[in-house]
Amino acid sequence: MKKISKVKITINGKKRLINPKMSLRSLLYNSRISLNKVAIELNQTIIDKKRINKIFLKANDKIEIVHFIGGG
Repeated sequence: MKKISKVKITINGKKRLINPKMSLRSLLYNSRISLNKVAIELNQTIIDKKRINKIFLKANDKIEIVHFIGGG
């Protein structure tokens, strides 16, 4: 039986192992991150949320997720 090797990515400065070919959408869903109040950057490029189903992660990707917080 062939073992599936994981790939290493970085999310907000923390290393994480994921399955190869995981979509950005799947990562956010599995991490319980709502798309409503976040901005997502992949390898220093801001991502259009309409495209997250079509973006597949690869080894050494760097993701930054910023949550918007209201205040006054």
